[in-house]
Amino acid sequence: MSEDDNNMEEYPTEIHDYLTAFEKSLGSVDEMLKTMMSVSRSELLQKLDPLEQAKLDLVSVYTLNSMFWVYLATQGINPKEHPVKQELERIRTYMNKVKEIADKKKASKLDKGAASRFVKNALWEPNAENEHTSKTSAKGKKRQ
Repeated sequence: MSEDDNNMEEYPTEIHDYLTAFEKSLGSVDEMLKTMMSVSRSELLQKLDPLEQAKLDLVSVYTLNSMFWVYLATQGINPKEHPVKQELERIRTYMNKVKEIADKKKASKLDKGAASRFVKNALWEPNAENEHTSKTSAKGKKRQ
């Protein structure tokens, strides 16, 4: 009997696909962490604007806390009853704030001067010359 056959006997065959997917996901996380750790943090932050720096910090701390959540679950500890849950909620709150700031930054800005000129020119304003010609032409039409 090979080592794989022994491993298959240790857990139900129904969860084999789940475990395979989990192992693949762990490999992806490991690759991402290696990529992220290959560049020094200070070097990375120098290339980013403050909003991007905040996003990077929030994603990093959220990832770390999420991994701790998974660790607790694998140890048989209910993470919903652990302070890590409140920490994740706090981080999510800050992520939403950063998203609002980014959305405001993307939103188009109103040029009040241009808008007032546009409205002013679009509206018809009677002036003395137009008033006089419209009255005389109206009188002339009545006589005929």
